[in-house]
Order: sequence, then C-alpha cells, then structure tokens
Amino acid sequence: MDDLFSINELADTFEISARAIRFYEDKGLLAPTRVGSRRVYTRRDRARLQLILRGKRLGFSLGEIAEYLDLYDQDPTQVAQSKLLLEKVAQRRWALEQQLVDIRDTLADLDDIQRQIQDRL
Repeated sequence: MDDLFSINELADTFEISARAIRFYEDKGLLAPTRVGSRRVYTRRDRARLQLILRGKRLGFSLGEIAEYLDLYDQDPTQVAQSKLLLEKVAQRRWALEQQLVDIRDTLADLDDIQRQIQDRL
C-alpha cells in the first residue's frame, strides 16, 4: 500500500487541489486505477503529476506536456523524450528572453514618462 496514493495525498504532497488532479485526468495526462469508486494513484502517476506541474511552472502548454509524457511511454531509452525536451526548452528560453527585452523596454518607457511628469510638477 506504500506504493499507492489517494487523490488527497497527492493534492497535499504537491499543494494543489484534488480538482486540479481531476482536471489533468480529464485531459488524459493521468489515468489512475479505481478501487470501487476511489481513485488510486501509483508511483508512476505521482511521477507524471510531478512532471506535469513542473512543465506548467516552466510555461509549457498541456499539449506539449502530453507530447513529452507520451514519448516517455513509447521510448524506454528516453532519447526521443530528451531531444524533444531540449527543443522545447530552447523555444521557451527564446520566448522568455524576448519577453524580458519587451519588459525592459516598457520599464524604460515608464521611467521616461515618470521623469517627464515629475519635471512638470
């Protein structure tokens, strides 16, 4: 029984709601077994949830996360999965670097506006 988890145990472990876990189930990212009407999650489900949450935190879409998880199941060597992850990380880094440039430009514009207004006052 140490290798099985309830939905509430997973929710507590990852500090998310049981509703969020059910959402990932509805999207096909998790597939717990059932004991009667109770959901039972394995260590594999727990690891998948951890990957899902990490992917979301890094800004990957659910589609990208699903693609990554599917490759994990298909390729025991994890070579394809690793290559996909490298590609997605590079794309995400580029997007974030672009956002950072935009944020810096916007902050500089706001600084200019603030100085102009303060000079007038």
